[in-house]
Amino acid sequence: MSDEKTAEAMFTVAGWEESVVEDIDGTGSERNGTYYPDRGITRATVRYAYSGDLEGEGVVHYLMTYKEGPAPVVALERFTGSIGGHEGTCVMLHRGSHEAESVVDAVEVVEGMGTGGLQTLRGTGVPEVEGHSETGYRFTLRYTL
Repeated sequence: MSDEKTAEAMFTVAGWEESVVEDIDGTGSERNGTYYPDRGITRATVRYAYSGDLEGEGVVHYLMTYKEGPAPVVALERFTGSIGGHEGTCVMLHRGSHEAESVVDAVEVVEGMGTGGLQTLRGTGVPEVEGHSETGYRFTLRYTL
């Protein structure tokens, strides 16, 4: 195991499919062809394209809540590509919340789920998501291999 490194990257949303799991009150709104409950739970599969020290694609499986105020979100992401020049795959756990267009997220690499050059990857990350961006969002990963 080597010393901790920092990877800086940008990510963009390459695809987003979301559907309702539970609609608590039967009220909500539709945006861009998708129904969002005022209070409820949804499932989303999202593809992210990474560039920078992370190069590749992440497929994220979210469980999201909707309610007034900060609403909890959990997810697992399988990243395929390279981190700091090391090719392989890894799995990252997301725990956070969302409110309007603001997101708070803490990311942790799930140990023992890596392949190839990322087999021994360990680390934590922070995405910076505020509002809607066409150019992408910053992601910082502190890691060891």
